Amino acid sequence: MEKLFDKLKEYLHMDTEISFEEFKEYYQNLIAELNQTFSELDKDQRIKALYICSIVQSNADARTKTNKANAKTYKKVSAKCAFWADAIKFNLGKDGVSNEEIEKATEEINNSI
Repeated sequence: MEKLFDKLKEYLHMDTEISFEEFKEYYQNLIAELNQTFSELDKDQRIKALYICSIVQSNADARTKTNKANAKTYKKVSAKCAFWADAIKFNLGKDGVSNEEIEKATEEINNSI
C-alpha cells in the first residue's frame, strides 16, 4: 500500500494530468493490492487505502465528464473505488474506529501531502 500511496502523492504534485493508460494501470494495481492484502492491512494502511480510493474515485468522476471516449471505464473505476471505500469504512468501524476518527485521519493525510 505504501508504494501506491507514494505514487499517488507524486501524481497529486503534478501540473499535468496522467494519461488514460497510466490512470488505468494505477487503478488496476490498487485493486490487485486490495484484493491480495486487504485482510492483512493494519488501521493506518486501511486509512491510506481509503484515502487512495477516494482520490481515484473523485478523479475518475471528473474524467467521466471530460473524456467521453473512456467515460464508461471511468464510471466502472469510480464504482469499484466507491465499493472499496465503503468496505474499508465498514471494516474500520468493526474495529471500533468512528466516522469522526476516519474523517480526521484522512484529513491529516490530505494536509500532509
